[in-house]
Amino acid sequence: MRLRAVEPGDWETFFAWNDDDFSARHSSSIAFPESREAVKRRTEQVATSEPANDRARWAIENLDGEMVGTINTHTCDRRAGTFMYGLVIAAAHQHRGYAREAVQLVLRYFFEELGYQKVTVHVYDFNLPSQQFHERLGFQPEGRLRRMIYTNGAHHDDLVYGLLREEFTTDIPPIDEMPRGAV
Repeated sequence: MRLRAVEPGDWETFFAWNDDDFSARHSSSIAFPESREAVKRRTEQVATSEPANDRARWAIENLDGEMVGTINTHTCDRRAGTFMYGLVIAAAHQHRGYAREAVQLVLRYFFEELGYQKVTVHVYDFNLPSQQFHERLGFQPEGRLRRMIYTNGAHHDDLVYGLLREEFTTDIPPIDEMPRGAV
């Protein structure tokens, strides 16, 4: 897999993913239905915006060139050396290692190239696969924000996980040994 910039033409994939309520409930929220034109405009805006404050959105692409998900960094604080990320893998592409590789690439970049020292993620308490995924990557539970999420007719807790730079390990090759264009 590789990470690449979001392209204006990705709007069609994003529009198709809008029908996946299950994935939306496990990410940030279930949005109101959007028109093709609205998704097209928003995707074009993301694709043509200059990166700011280390915030970025990448498309996760398999080796066949098919977009399988996205990962984005946000809440980046250079002074404190902390950041957060969000991750979505399309249902048809889950359990193939794309999430692990994408997260490891982003963490390596932020820890080893940009000098950040900590990453934090928020996981909903009903999303056991995401909890297990982050724990396997070495993330430590740091807190529970009670009844912060409302979805599917019920309130849920928001679990906070953190990983320090010195706790980060990866099984992907060093950046200088990766094929050209892999990041």
